[in-house]
Amino acid sequence: MSKKLNNMLETIRMEAKYTATSTGREEFNERVMQAMHDVDRKNFVSKNYKLLSYDNGPLPIGYGQTISQPYIVALMTELLDLEPEHVVLEVGTGSGYQTAILAQLAKQVYSIERIKELAESSEQRLKKLGFNNIEIRHFNGYYGWLDKAPFDSIIVTAAASHIPNDLSEQLKPGGRMVIPVGLPYMPQELMLVNKDINGETSVKSVLDVSFVPLITDDEAQEE
Repeated sequence: MSKKLNNMLETIRMEAKYTATSTGREEFNERVMQAMHDVDRKNFVSKNYKLLSYDNGPLPIGYGQTISQPYIVALMTELLDLEPEHVVLEVGTGSGYQTAILAQLAKQVYSIERIKELAESSEQRLKKLGFNNIEIRHFNGYYGWLDKAPFDSIIVTAAASHIPNDLSEQLKPGGRMVIPVGLPYMPQELMLVNKDINGETSVKSVLDVSFVPLITDDEAQEE
């Protein structure tokens, strides 16, 4: 294990303890931490930022998007409580880093990316790295992926102004969704959505966060 990678993992563990009062997770599952170890973040960072690959901060990946800080990637993954047989929907493929972490822990990952160039580059990158349980679609993730639903877990890596109804409906009974909610450049909250076996949902605020916005079709047309 490289010193920089070791430092990144130790920082995640320290952040977990520091935020435990808010998140309820003083220690992250060892499967999650192993995935953070095994998926090399350097492979998902552009050449201009390689030296910062293991820093605990977001980095630009082009097109106004970022790769999230390692602690947030680990936390969002942790909150899903993934099992090896789970099928996961990810909204916002980005560089594919979070996608790869999920693929280490679940049976199948379906990931949606609205920016065509990112969808294509991430698909190529993940295939080159040997992932064969990931399917990427160039589409607006605000509406989910109905053809592949329902999902055991849903993770959204961009901030919505509210929890999209389409995503809630595509979550299996007993499933969990992690999604940042809030307006751009304003305080946002990482929300955990639980759907019970009867299909009723409950929502809990976990932590203050900052994400790029989740775009609707109407907003995309206005760009």
